[in-house]
Amino acid sequence: MFLMVMKNHSPEFKADTVALALSRPDRTLTSTARGLGVSREILRVWVRAAQARGEGGPGSWSRNTPGRRLRGRAATLTDPSPL
Repeated sequence: MFLMVMKNHSPEFKADTVALALSRPDRTLTSTARGLGVSREILRVWVRAAQARGEGGPGSWSRNTPGRRLRGRAATLTDPSPL
């Protein structure tokens, strides 16, 4: 049987976690979350909340980061289906 345990993280932990995630654009949210012992989804929620409050800064994570755009473009270029 699998039980999920709700953890209460302090505002300082959340702020530090978000700052770390945003300061490392070379790392994925998944790897950052795993290293800190939180789920990728909760880290994503915290990052989005920080961005909504204007705390993301210019290097903040988003679905439109260059790496994500390039991977998406590369996938379309290697797709063998006709246009």
